[in-house]
Amino acid sequence: MPNHPDGRAWVVLAAASLLSQTAHAQPTQALEPLDTSGRITYFIGEGTRRSRYQISDGELALWALEAWERGAAGAFRLEPGPEANALLRVYFVPASYGQYGEMRATLVDGRRGATVFVRPDTDALDAEVATLARDDPLWRDVVVYLTCLHELGHALGLRHTADFEDIMYSFQFGGDIPAFFGRYREQVATRENIARLNGFSPGDLAQLAGLYAREREP
Repeated sequence: MPNHPDGRAWVVLAAASLLSQTAHAQPTQALEPLDTSGRITYFIGEGTRRSRYQISDGELALWALEAWERGAAGAFRLEPGPEANALLRVYFVPASYGQYGEMRATLVDGRRGATVFVRPDTDALDAEVATLARDDPLWRDVVVYLTCLHELGHALGLRHTADFEDIMYSFQFGGDIPAFFGRYREQVATRENIARLNGFSPGDLAQLAGLYAREREP
């Protein structure tokens, strides 16, 4: 660590820099689509108490998977499978540097897969988002659901966009983050509505269709 006239100030600045670099770090380039020639299985794990996981969060992840399957309009089917060889795996993990979630590409039995990490501790996020989630449990569920949706989009091969209307929008482009979640919250009167209201933009669906139209080509 370099010398600094005020070591404590240097540490604070370094931490702030790290936060800005990692808060929503994901690949900016498009990934390859999943191999649809075989079964596309998924596994949703339970989180620990330390992650601030709620037992109903697994349902939010499932609804996000089902939303992408509907959006694909028959291009692929998703089905549950054992953790050991599931192509898509979702885990709920403790907070880290203000991240909402993360996707890591993996190789499963020679096929491109993905592991998604969702951080359901909304108290560790942006101060305004944290306050809204504390005051409104449904707001908190919306944040977790849209995080699942976004990270699973990466798992399917979608890239970040600069369009604020897209679920694949990157917060690295700035914008009103509470408004990003709030516009969806305004559309759901009950938690059960989340299962039916996808949250996609036309741009998200066009990107998905482009990836999986190429996948279907001989």
